[in-house]
Amino acid sequence: MNLVSFLGAIEIGLVYALVALGIYFSFRILNFPDLTVDGSFPLGAAVAAALIVSGVDPYLATLFAVVAGALAGLVTAVLNLRFGILHLLASILTMIALYSINLRIMGRPNIALITEPTVLTPFEGLGLSGLYLKPLVGLVVVLAVAGLAAWFLTTNYGLGMRATGANPRMARAQGIATAKVTAVGMALSNAMVALGGALFAQMNGFADVTIGTGTIVVGLAAVIAGEAIFRARGVVIAVVACVVGSILYRMAIALALNADALGLKAADLNLVTAILVALALILPGARNPFKSLFRRGGDA
Repeated sequence: MNLVSFLGAIEIGLVYALVALGIYFSFRILNFPDLTVDGSFPLGAAVAAALIVSGVDPYLATLFAVVAGALAGLVTAVLNLRFGILHLLASILTMIALYSINLRIMGRPNIALITEPTVLTPFEGLGLSGLYLKPLVGLVVVLAVAGLAAWFLTTNYGLGMRATGANPRMARAQGIATAKVTAVGMALSNAMVALGGALFAQMNGFADVTIGTGTIVVGLAAVIAGEAIFRARGVVIAVVACVVGSILYRMAIALALNADALGLKAADLNLVTAILVALALILPGARNPFKSLFRRGGDA
């Protein structure tokens, strides 16, 4: 694997680390299986790209993308909590709706950002090539978000959110407004995913309505990989595991795609990802954060 592939894997791994953090919030903290991420990831890209080409400052456009992702998470939470729709079905409904909404936002299937200013533009005067600049900016953003996420989960509100996911009845008995906490958690989860989508669009120079396909599986793979490496308990370690797992997962994929002996192509990426996640969930003794969730089924 050459330097370009290596840095490219780190770059995309950092972007999807934000997705992994969002999935960690919904699946692990809230015990809420959420497929909204397949729609909120391209939503973040669509909002950011559409605003940037309209002349809006890239940082403000990215902020609007984060807000849009949070609203998508809130919609899923409301469908589940207010109207009693099963969490998986509620998230699927939101995800399907977001496909059309993303098309409406962009006005076409994709938007090019190659000639537009992005969040990277102010740093281009530092003399670094895009090959190094993109991973560095991605690293700064991910470290900031991961640090805030770890801090939040250790606050009283964060502890209430963790209690809500672990045992909703006990949390309610302790005076925690579990419905409100779940809604906030879902908003935060999809806000982080949308931020990842906004960065993806600006780092790669385009936003496309199809970039969210398989996002949930990629995020699950990153979290599973991270928790398999970091076996220590605690939310801080878990947050670090999401970031490291995402990077290592993308590195492994890059190595596999660049290994001529395996005969894999870029088109095989989602298939390989699905197989790896399925094996991690099926194999007895494989440690990952989702087995207990899938065993409990609809108890959340």
